[in-house]
Amino acid sequence: MSLPATPPPFLDDEQIERLSELLEQRAVPFKGFNLEALDGFLSALAVSPSPVPQDEWEPVVWGGKPPRWDSPEEATQVQQLLAAHWNMCAARVRHGEDSLPDHLAPLMWLPEDPELTGEEALREDELDVGHDWALGFFEGVALRESEWDRWLDENDWMEEIFDFLDRLASGEVMDPDDPTAAATPLAYRERLSIVSSLPGMLADLNHHRVEALTPREPIRRDASPGRNDPCPCGSGKKHKRCCGAH
Repeated sequence: MSLPATPPPFLDDEQIERLSELLEQRAVPFKGFNLEALDGFLSALAVSPSPVPQDEWEPVVWGGKPPRWDSPEEATQVQQLLAAHWNMCAARVRHGEDSLPDHLAPLMWLPEDPELTGEEALREDELDVGHDWALGFFEGVALRESEWDRWLDENDWMEEIFDFLDRLASGEVMDPDDPTAAATPLAYRERLSIVSSLPGMLADLNHHRVEALTPREPIRRDASPGRNDPCPCGSGKKHKRCCGAH
């Protein structure tokens, strides 16, 4: 498979398959990411409080350090695939869940038909949809943990998003009114509901990121004349005796 010199704005099906294959061969055996975890990881970086350069995040993808590739061509292909995936995640967070194009949807495993019966069918409690994606997201958060902690302390709505992601990762639901109570298993239908809401959550986080990083211009007010200065209206009177008296 060949890739253009400039990374495309998203991965097509062939590129997704190739990247997934590379990750399964060269990352997963070394405690690195599969495709779903990488998607969550890059999504977290796309909405991070501060930028994370690739030379910082890429070793995490491979479980510690990038592999030695079989050829310069393969190394270039990997970089192009990662860049395309990054472009995809960065574009995704600029859309709400109602306006998200299909080609920017989160990359995660979904059962074709969870209602199937028979020996090959999985029970609903085995359908851990979104689990790896959420774990990858939290790995991305860990690269800027103190900054995320500050955002979470300042924004209750953000804490709610992280609670949903924690449910996907842990498969459990804690009782917010009684933290000492035993957690209950996360229902499959709730998993699907959280997954379908991910684009909207990412859009909200990105909106906050943009707002936080946008410089605020101070309001400049024209200097007012002093009370004893000549009034700018040209009357010849002191300002305090003329326009400044009103």
